[in-house]
Amino acid sequence: MANVPPQSAPNYITPAGHQALQDELYQLVHKERPEIVNVVNWAAGNGDRSENGDYLYGKRRLREIDRRIRFLTKRLEAAQVIDPEAREACDQIFFSATVTILRANGQQQTVRIVGTDEIDTGRNKISWVSPLARALLKAHEGDEVRLHGPNGVEKIEILAVEYVRID
Repeated sequence: MANVPPQSAPNYITPAGHQALQDELYQLVHKERPEIVNVVNWAAGNGDRSENGDYLYGKRRLREIDRRIRFLTKRLEAAQVIDPEAREACDQIFFSATVTILRANGQQQTVRIVGTDEIDTGRNKISWVSPLARALLKAHEGDEVRLHGPNGVEKIEILAVEYVRID
């Protein structure tokens, strides 16, 4: 898992990513878990639990939900929310920047540097610990950076740096 920061690294996250984790935790704790508990209780009252599919599935699902709740709770406790809109405008790339780059193949690409819990490559949201983000971090608009990848070294030109809301 190359995109997972070391345990000592902060859990940087944007406000939208933080809200998404909070929403998921709320959904699990207040909606899904109580529903599954009701199903398990109902199934337990139906007799032999060893062959009761509702009971067995419900118990397994409860373990999965509880594991996810623990994970989300830890991630939220360690979260350092960084709002790109609160950052003073500058041309240097830091966490939460929206960066337009020119790849070596001539294609322009806009990426948003987000936390590890917010990655969405379909929407060009890349983790701050990804190889591309690490190559871009601390560079300035107009700079050329080198990305060391499996196909060799790629030169990337930084065309624009913005600090705008990331949804």
